[in-house]
Amino acid sequence: MEIAFHGAAGGVTGSCHPLTIGGKSILVDCGLFQGEDEERAARNGTFGFDPKTVDYVLLTHAHLDHCGRLPLLVKEGFRGEIISTSATRDLVRLVLLDAAGLQAEEAKRESRRKARHGEEESAPAYTELDVFDTMDRFTRIAAYGKPFTLCDGVRVTFGDAGHILGSAWVLIEAQEQAKRTRLVFSGDLGGRDHPVLNMPSPAPVADVVIMESTYANRLHKPLDSSIAELRDAIGDTLQRGGNVVIPTFALERSQEILYYLRDLVERGELPHHLTVFLDSPMAISATRIFERHPQSLSPLMRDLFARGVDPFHLPGLHFTRETSDSMAINQITGGAVILAGSGMATGGRILHHLRHNLWRRDSSVVFVGYAAAGTLARAIIDGARQVRIFGEEVRVAAHIYTIGGFSAHADRDDLLAWLASAGTPRHTFLVHGEDAQREVLAATLRERGLRVDLPALHSHYTL
Repeated sequence: MEIAFHGAAGGVTGSCHPLTIGGKSILVDCGLFQGEDEERAARNGTFGFDPKTVDYVLLTHAHLDHCGRLPLLVKEGFRGEIISTSATRDLVRLVLLDAAGLQAEEAKRESRRKARHGEEESAPAYTELDVFDTMDRFTRIAAYGKPFTLCDGVRVTFGDAGHILGSAWVLIEAQEQAKRTRLVFSGDLGGRDHPVLNMPSPAPVADVVIMESTYANRLHKPLDSSIAELRDAIGDTLQRGGNVVIPTFALERSQEILYYLRDLVERGELPHHLTVFLDSPMAISATRIFERHPQSLSPLMRDLFARGVDPFHLPGLHFTRETSDSMAINQITGGAVILAGSGMATGGRILHHLRHNLWRRDSSVVFVGYAAAGTLARAIIDGARQVRIFGEEVRVAAHIYTIGGFSAHADRDDLLAWLASAGTPRHTFLVHGEDAQREVLAATLRERGLRVDLPALHSHYTL
């Protein structure tokens, strides 16, 4: 029995963990690396294994850094099964089609640049047709807490990870010769006090744990103070006459921010006429998918929907699907709250809104999620005075806010509490975290007598 780490090892993105059991190859997640263009392209272009040899993919959730290379896997010969929750399957279709569209646009821009230098045209990593081929591989649906037989000697159970809609941790119970092993992959875990989703289900007792560590060295700000920060950031910007630009992930974060804005407007803490744009076709569609999967929603959300109340709607909300409507937003010089993706500002409509507002002293940019090293969002958060957007140098003069309490990831205490219910695993691997974060958590766990490894990219272990 062997495990390898071909992504999210020494970094947060690119989740990709092959497991070999009794001659079968099981891949947990197959995500895109996100970061600097050159490094990102190099890492996304190689798997570290032959896709043709993979029998099963167990998908924890629909974020691009966990599912974004599935079309490449299929394109390069994978013909096995992809298994996820029903909500994840529905969201993956949106995420991958959006990614294919963005790659097509990026390839066109790059091809125009190369044409001026007499170079060959660029091609997208995958197309919409590759996405449709990928969706055909989703042959089974997993329900929370209901074990199923994957293949001879291997049983799998998905549990609610509370991270985004449909997200799951995955328990694999494997019988190899006379040895039985219980492995649990955390995927990405949510935190406590989440208004939209359920709290993560406790970890099952396990021999081997592969756990995320995105925020392993810190505690999140209290939620109430984070909501107050959001209110104040918007209020101050409206007084200055500028716009508020909020880079948001289409899945979960957009819906959560809409819920808070609705609540603040209802309580009179923000103007009733507040103009809000959800400028993300994917986020708009995702919001509708939330309504179809109440099993993943918190009791509060289920109660609101049952009473006919849409928790994600407020009076001044505008959905902008069409490109022309998105472009029209940039004619608004003040008073608008603009939510758009991507959350790390690595692509999408948010880049246009940043280009039009980042240089303005009266506007604000509010970051409400994680920003990986090497992304535009991270550069702005780290204090860059000037950034490059669509080949143009843009001055950073807007007010920059970073509000950490909205994170969809578990913090240090959440991770420790979740792991405690796994008993005393004989081996714990920390993934999905930068080294500084992983090392802090590893030290704590080693003090408790656990064996902990921080796998490097493309490392292998015999279990």
